[in-house]
Amino acid sequence: MDLNLRKAILSNIASNDQEQLEATIVDAVENGEEKMLPGLGVLFELIWKHTNEEEKQRMVEALEQGVKEATNQ
Repeated sequence: MDLNLRKAILSNIASNDQEQLEATIVDAVENGEEKMLPGLGVLFELIWKHTNEEEKQRMVEALEQGVKEATNQ
């Protein structure tokens, strides 16, 4: 069986508008379900590919801060 998870996730969100995409992210983060992690990874990949270097640096800084906070709890 050839399962392309990335294509399946992209197919599921292909017609979503900004509001729906945001709701998908918020729902995945708030529920914290493990099954949502691959989808968030695909969404992050899309964001990363369409972001300039300055924005990428800000994301990495925010990620670093988030990791520090999460591991100090």
